[in-house]
Amino acid sequence: MSKAKILQIKVKTQSRVSQLTPTPEGLWLAQLKSAPVDGQANAELIALVAKHVGCRKAQVSIKSGATSRTKLVSVEGLD
Repeated sequence: MSKAKILQIKVKTQSRVSQLTPTPEGLWLAQLKSAPVDGQANAELIALVAKHVGCRKAQVSIKSGATSRTKLVSVEGLD
């Protein structure tokens, strides 16, 4: 049975590079090139998380914080 893993991610938009890195506090820091306009940054975040964990974008969803800097992201199929 596959379970969803919840990641708490702090987002920084309009960065020079797109990357996802862990922090000592147990959070993840996502630096995104996109601006927070029309869901562009959220779409880039989903693609970045999917690439980082090696799953399809359809398995990644934003559970809460779609309009805030700190988001809870669910990844289906991870333990």
